[in-house]
Amino acid sequence: MADDAESKHGGGKNGKKEGLSGSSFFTWFMVIALLGVWTSVAVVWFELVDYEEVLGKLGIYDADGDGDFDVEDAKVLLGLKERSVPAQPPSPDSEETIQPAEKSYVESEHKNADIELEEEIQSVLHEALHSQPGEKHEDVDESINDHWQAKEEIHGETFEAPTADDLLRELENEMPEAYETPDSVQKDADFLADDLGAVESEPYEAPVSYEYDMDVEKTVTDPEAPDDRVHGDYNEDHVESKHTEDVVATEPEESEMPAQAEDYSNDDLVGKSEKETEQDKTEKAKKKKKPKLLNKFDKTIKAELDAAEKLRKKGKVEEALRAFEALVNQYPQSPRARYGKAQSEDDLAEKMRSNEMLQKAINTYDEVVSLPNVPSDLIKLSLKREADRQQFLGRMRGSLVTLQKLVQLFPGDTSFKNDLGVGYLLIGDNSNAKRVYEEVLSLAPNDGFAKVHYGFILKAENKIAESIPYLKEGLESGDPGTDDGRFYFHLGDALQRMGDKEAYRWYELGYQRGHFASVWQRSLYNVKGLKAQPWWTARETGYTELVKSLEKNWKLIRDEGLAVMDKKRSLFLPEDENLREKGDWSQFTLWQQGRKNENACKSVPKTCALLERFPEATGCRRGQIKYSIMHPGTHVWPHTGPTNCRLRMHLGLVIPKEGCRIRCAQENRTWEEGKVLIFDDSFEHEVWQDAGSYRLIFIVDVWHPELSAQQRRTLPAI
Repeated sequence: MADDAESKHGGGKNGKKEGLSGSSFFTWFMVIALLGVWTSVAVVWFELVDYEEVLGKLGIYDADGDGDFDVEDAKVLLGLKERSVPAQPPSPDSEETIQPAEKSYVESEHKNADIELEEEIQSVLHEALHSQPGEKHEDVDESINDHWQAKEEIHGETFEAPTADDLLRELENEMPEAYETPDSVQKDADFLADDLGAVESEPYEAPVSYEYDMDVEKTVTDPEAPDDRVHGDYNEDHVESKHTEDVVATEPEESEMPAQAEDYSNDDLVGKSEKETEQDKTEKAKKKKKPKLLNKFDKTIKAELDAAEKLRKKGKVEEALRAFEALVNQYPQSPRARYGKAQSEDDLAEKMRSNEMLQKAINTYDEVVSLPNVPSDLIKLSLKREADRQQFLGRMRGSLVTLQKLVQLFPGDTSFKNDLGVGYLLIGDNSNAKRVYEEVLSLAPNDGFAKVHYGFILKAENKIAESIPYLKEGLESGDPGTDDGRFYFHLGDALQRMGDKEAYRWYELGYQRGHFASVWQRSLYNVKGLKAQPWWTARETGYTELVKSLEKNWKLIRDEGLAVMDKKRSLFLPEDENLREKGDWSQFTLWQQGRKNENACKSVPKTCALLERFPEATGCRRGQIKYSIMHPGTHVWPHTGPTNCRLRMHLGLVIPKEGCRIRCAQENRTWEEGKVLIFDDSFEHEVWQDAGSYRLIFIVDVWHPELSAQQRRTLPAI
């Protein structure tokens, strides 16, 4: 009995307790279950766990795109199932900006990135599944975020806003290639193509420094020159450039741009370069020689040069400069190391917009040539770039010296002679430029670049008939550097003066090629989008107060002008822009390019005082205020002003009853005493004076009314 009693209470014969009975096990099980239920209720009721946050974290493992993490996602991450990604339609923007060759590369990049991402996630997930208790899932999430952040930071060091072109360049940077043809110098080496043949010169690019300098502006404009011009002075109009506005202006709309042109590539007059088929271009590319930039010594340090150049290609300009400086210090006789230093300084100058740094680059380019055993291709690249950067800074004479050195070193290269001719033109030395182009044409009779420039010089000498075949054949050649609005302009003008209606065919072609805003509006320095019409009313301009003041005080203005005419020493200067077919036409200027002529205003003080109230006129740095007298028997050729940024007012002072008229575009008008005519002189206009006595008018140029205040402040003077 005693044994039975002990057994009932769980005891044993040896005094040790045995396992729990069935009822005791069930009791404990129920207690634990109830605790679990109440714990769950407490978690939900008191929001002890943020389930949305948990689901959000698991969402990073969503591999099948269904929005959550489940068994199917786990299979994908463990490699048991292929990832299924819903097809996304390509965006219109990407279709427009990525070319077929670029697409294949970008797509492959995305695929590689997906594979790397999947491998990374699998490794992280594996660690999470096999991690020790107590490790948090937040660590997994942070590791993935850190991984992408690191990638973004690394990528950001090279490019801020990568495009398809950037990706292609990066691919090229990573490809092993001969150092003789680095991409970074390819733009400098273009002129060495085709057996280092003709270079596409940009003779009309403005000598604009990184820091806008009024002294530079003064060197490219003549404040005393009459403003009705036909873009015939290489030293003025050809130096002035659309690029100037890009440097000075801060608003996008301020940059000067020609009107967009339609496709005119099938026109009979379009040069051969425009007609090349893709096959022709491919064959031509194959014939291009790679410039040889390394001498024997530089080949022994090619790895070090490559490493420094790679930094420059990736945009790490400061690091590249330090690397090349170290190489120059270590190997002072290395031409390629010094050239890399010059290029890095050049790049840094552009980044810093620093004239001082650019001058350092110019000096270093010059040092390259002085070293021993410099490859001829490297000499050409260095001196060519040096001359280009000197022109950019407005140092035309320094550039001319550099170009002369190039011609002396490579007398058989006509491309350098062509550049030398441009150098002479930029300093106004047309006679030496003419001599150079005659020499080029004796060596290469079909050189289109030399032909258009030689034709330009002949026309400037008023040898109109002789200039036409050179201008025409040069444009038809399609050679690099010939497709310039000025050559279309001058060819058309020469044909007009010869009475040849073919002029308008060339004007039409110039318009179609984007050089002119229209066949009639042929100014070359234009702000895009301004209202364009030949004739204006005072109300349309918004300058009604100025017009009223001029018309109210016309007799005062007339009398002061007549008094100046009566002086023994006339202050009226003859028009010297070669705009007259015949006759006598003179002008007396009060304001030029927004600058007051104080001496002139002393002779007409009341007129100048009257105008001081109207800054739209006195502050117009692309116009003039002047008296204009034209004597009987005068005919002014059809011509256009240089810019669409102004309108021109004519106040009649002394007007014969008949015989005087002006045409703007296709409409003729006449002057009236005391009345103002307003027209846009960027349109073709022509004047006849067939009266029996002189005609005296007062000319006031004003800013185009649609130009903003910012544009009026920043547009350079003309």
